[in-house]
Amino acid sequence: MSPTQDLQQSNSIAWQAIAQHAFCSDLAQGTLDRDKMAEYLIQDYSFIDGFVRLAATAIAHAPTLKDSVPLAQFLAVITGPENTYFLRSFEALKVGEERWKAPELWPVTQDFQAIMTEARLSGSYARMIAVLVVAEWSYLSWASPFNPPEESLPFYFSEWISLHAGPDFENVVSYLREQLDAIWPTLDENERTLVADIFARTVALEQRFFDQAYQS
Repeated sequence: MSPTQDLQQSNSIAWQAIAQHAFCSDLAQGTLDRDKMAEYLIQDYSFIDGFVRLAATAIAHAPTLKDSVPLAQFLAVITGPENTYFLRSFEALKVGEERWKAPELWPVTQDFQAIMTEARLSGSYARMIAVLVVAEWSYLSWASPFNPPEESLPFYFSEWISLHAGPDFENVVSYLREQLDAIWPTLDENERTLVADIFARTVALEQRFFDQAYQS
């Protein structure tokens, strides 16, 4: 079992709760309340700044140029097609600009922003990648069973699935996992403990985020 598989297994209950969350199944079936989707996207959009800063810092800490290139390419997707998806969705869901530019953040959203900042400022490439692995791999886990999405779905449902499934996104997740798996043997016991801790806390935050989105 690889280090990332072991980390996932250590958090399997929360991981399965994310992969099988009612929010995700309702989204894929097109039955999710539009107001819930709108608020979810508002909160999720607030992560982009922190995510970009974390990914850019991880790129700077990558062992080699070759290690950094796939993450740099993925950043172009986040700041390009995914950013455009958010803006189109806000318009379609009638979310005013003042609402998504200055949102009232949920506590779990603030906690998620904090853990990305913690990882970025840690100076630890392994901890930075661990947070990114959870963020992307957990989304691949819930989105893959619903890909390709139903053609009848509004784009703000179907494209959210497509953005987080399929060969291109699978390659991103594989790359991130390979980075953490490769660096794991070089870590001392203390750093492994810290990586496992931030991995587990990020998984718990993902579950809390979906719970809050469904209850909102």
